[in-house]
Amino acid sequence: QVQLIESGGALVQAGDSLRLSCAASELAFSKYSMGWFRQAPGKEGEIVAHIVWSGATTYVADSVKGRFSISRDNAKNTVYLQMNSLKPEDTAVYYCAASTLLPVPVVSDEYKYWGQGTQVTVSS
Repeated sequence: QVQLIESGGALVQAGDSLRLSCAASELAFSKYSMGWFRQAPGKEGEIVAHIVWSGATTYVADSVKGRFSISRDNAKNTVYLQMNSLKPEDTAVYYCAASTLLPVPVVSDEYKYWGQGTQVTVSS
């Protein structure tokens, strides 16, 4: 059974940094592109970043560009989301997801596997 397990969420202050991790099991991880999405209360979910299976290309949403970055370690079956200069509007549940589609999708419907999410709360 495929599992994606996120970790690293926390309550932090504005300006702080966090690194989220998503560890995959029972998944041919190196064959999947990975995305990070977030869902804030009362708002639609949105993609934050994605990375192709090889790690060669990445995408970061305009809303977090210059502050967030995505990376992966295929040897560890793990994808990361480095979040710097956090703002209160970054408060959300963050999910990682896996997709085999290319180009790497930005819509959630095109991701096959999902983690359970990790809460990030940024206080002002």
